[in-house]
Amino acid sequence: MEALGSPGVAVTGSRQIAARVPWYRSESVWTFIALRFIPLLALFSLSWEAIQLPLYTIWYQAEWADIAYAVVHCTAGDVLIGLFALFTTLVATRAGPIGTWRTAYVAAGTVALTVSYTVFSEWMNTVVHENWTYSSLMPLLPVLGTGLSPLLQWVIVPSLALHMALRVNRALASKSN
Repeated sequence: MEALGSPGVAVTGSRQIAARVPWYRSESVWTFIALRFIPLLALFSLSWEAIQLPLYTIWYQAEWADIAYAVVHCTAGDVLIGLFALFTTLVATRAGPIGTWRTAYVAAGTVALTVSYTVFSEWMNTVVHENWTYSSLMPLLPVLGTGLSPLLQWVIVPSLALHMALRVNRALASKSN
């Protein structure tokens, strides 16, 4: 039981009732997201965007400044997509403070949302709007025609970012105890 007046403890008369604090009211969750998850998600996304460039025609057809802009622009979008997926999953799982998270569910939900969005987005941008095109090096999924690299990105990157951020969080918490 937490001390009287601690976050997550409600007082009714002379009794203390342990109440679960939702994730969005936990300062430690916001610190975790801002200082651990987002930087790792951005770093891994930036790396992935740069590495997969030869799988898109921009690598062969654009000037370096346009390529650099595309990488930064896509990385920023990746961070927003990853955050939206994480927030949605935290709401759906009714998450509380980090120590109460069912991390397998949080990771699976985040990946499911990002992969779903990617299939839709890649179709919209490669088929419907033709905003970008795959090079001949991009492996494509049968039926969907979605590039394998962006799909793998959203299986690997958010999972790795979440895993590493949680490891850092645990390591820092054990040092302060």
